[in-house]
Amino acid sequence: MGEPPSAASTRPPVLVEAVDLHKRFRSFHAVRGVSFHCYAGEVFGLLGPNGAGKTTTIRMLTTVLRPTAGTAYVSGHDVVREPEEVRRLIGVLPENAGVYGRLTARDMIRYAGRLYGVAPGELEARIEEVAEALELTPHLDRLTDTFSKGMKQKVNVARAIIHNPPVVFLDEPTSGLDVLSARSVREFIQRFKAEGRCVIMSTHVMEEAERLCDRVVIIAGGRVQAEGRLADLKAQTGLGLEEIFVQLVEQTVP
Repeated sequence: MGEPPSAASTRPPVLVEAVDLHKRFRSFHAVRGVSFHCYAGEVFGLLGPNGAGKTTTIRMLTTVLRPTAGTAYVSGHDVVREPEEVRRLIGVLPENAGVYGRLTARDMIRYAGRLYGVAPGELEARIEEVAEALELTPHLDRLTDTFSKGMKQKVNVARAIIHNPPVVFLDEPTSGLDVLSARSVREFIQRFKAEGRCVIMSTHVMEEAERLCDRVVIIAGGRVQAEGRLADLKAQTGLGLEEIFVQLVEQTVP
């Protein structure tokens, strides 16, 4: 039986949906039938070991890679058939994103805003708003080659969301950051969620996933091994997230 109409009507809208995604490279089938969906106002975690297919999945969802089979939708727009519409609706923080050291933080963020088509009259105010949220304001006019790794990551987060997208993809957003910088990025993720947006993040850090994510999908061997709310997964298995993760990943090892 289906769920009651009242339950479906009160559920937030689906902003991202992956449908049987496959990606095959010349000699490697990296993603094998991955499907999931993500709602407005939630943080959704993509968990998996190195080589599991997380980054390849994100690249397909963000139109960087074309799926070999299957498709995905962002706010109802097909990533294969409508890539330009999808790009207008998303912000992306790739793993190991760099900054151009000869530009100031303000220059970097402004340039991203222009690429996204933010109106000149709105852009400067938006830069100030995002900088304040990320505690970047005192550093906006410094050259980025003087920044710590944590400060550079904040600039990259600002670039990803300067156009105020409803969906943001974060690939290992706190990797290698010190405690204070990581905390600042986590606080911003929680703020983005509270504004009703959808945040999809990949992480290797189970503690971070437990702290931030409403739901998770665990990917190993290019396939979805588990999906659901953290509380439900724990109740079903009687295990903590790290133990669930390790058990599922070990099952996929040849």
